[in-house]
Amino acid sequence: MSRTARISALKPFHIRSYRFQWPSDLLTSWAFEVETLVLGWYIMVETGSVLLLTIFASLQYVGTLIAPVFGMIGDRMGHRDLLAAMRFAYTALAATIMTLALTGHLAPLNVMIIVAIMGLIRPSDLGVRGALLADIMPAEQLVGAISLSRTTQDSARIAGALTGAGLLTVLGIGFVYVAIACLYLTAAVLMLCLARPAKSFGAVGHSKGTPGSALLRDLKEGIVHAWSGPGMRAALCVAFLANLTAFPLTNGLLPYVAREIFHTDQTGLGYLSASFAVGSLIGSITLSLVRGLPIARLLIGATLAWYAMLLVFVEIRTMPVAMACLVLAGMAQSMSMISAAVILIRTASAHLRGRVMGVRMMVIYGLPLGLLAAGSLIDLIGFSATGTLYAGAGLISMVAIALRWRADLWPVHAPANAR
Repeated sequence: MSRTARISALKPFHIRSYRFQWPSDLLTSWAFEVETLVLGWYIMVETGSVLLLTIFASLQYVGTLIAPVFGMIGDRMGHRDLLAAMRFAYTALAATIMTLALTGHLAPLNVMIIVAIMGLIRPSDLGVRGALLADIMPAEQLVGAISLSRTTQDSARIAGALTGAGLLTVLGIGFVYVAIACLYLTAAVLMLCLARPAKSFGAVGHSKGTPGSALLRDLKEGIVHAWSGPGMRAALCVAFLANLTAFPLTNGLLPYVAREIFHTDQTGLGYLSASFAVGSLIGSITLSLVRGLPIARLLIGATLAWYAMLLVFVEIRTMPVAMACLVLAGMAQSMSMISAAVILIRTASAHLRGRVMGVRMMVIYGLPLGLLAAGSLIDLIGFSATGTLYAGAGLISMVAIALRWRADLWPVHAPANAR
């Protein structure tokens, strides 16, 4: 990598607030990943049920339906303050699991209840991050900043996959949760170190009428705005499709794949999860270095490549080959999801960004739906047939989306392809 490319990639760190947000997001993402891996393995081992595993994974996303409400709160009170409050809440919930585990009272039911509570809050974290980034970053640095921000999730998946399994084996779930709670607490404190963005949130607070009607009107305004432009509609459709048919295969179902398909333990699960994350990190870094890409075209091409890799992955029965396939799938996934986020953030009005990104998070509800359906289908027709059905349906649907909005996504000079 040339010195000029390195300087260009690190340019967002010239912004003081970004230097605090990035490590805060990194620590939060690390805690998310370790927590998901550890609890997923705990549920699989304690219950032995793939259906309960998919229910556990689905509970983490119950809050997607209220994500626009969190976006609206962020638009009113400030995205920085909302993120800090959310991360203090994660700390309290992690401390609860830590206490139950250390005192010997942890049980699958307790885990499910706490995960359901966290699932009301956690899905909105990523959307509020994006809205805060748009507040603090100049427009010309937004793609690079979002790509670098994405590396916090990708590196966390690697760290969580490789260290989570080892820590669980060596320390046990109680002491692993000591580390998780500390990560959340540090992330919350770092978020408080950000200066409040100079942009005013007052435009949201001027709604007339009773407080209840004003809140509903503000929420409706954000949802309508998110669905107003063809570029945004296409990006939201791709995000929903990916969560419904692609992410279940490499997210909630990986503990099942590791245990039942590759007959490996939590270390093997860590390798599989890390492979997907390594590919995703490569994709994020690549986009942070490359300038001037037609983002909407990239969205189409990367999503199609992602589904093609998944069609191969579900038929593989050799760990090294599966890991290589997951690396390629991770690269395509990263480029696809970053492209969708950039289209939404660029297009959204400044005072509505929180609600628009909340709608973006709301479409993640496709993931628990996909997971629950997959859990039942695997029991009926097996993993390979289910995976092929999901990836094939996703590939066909993506082609349909590209054709439906071709005039808005494919021309180089279309607004969605703005450089």
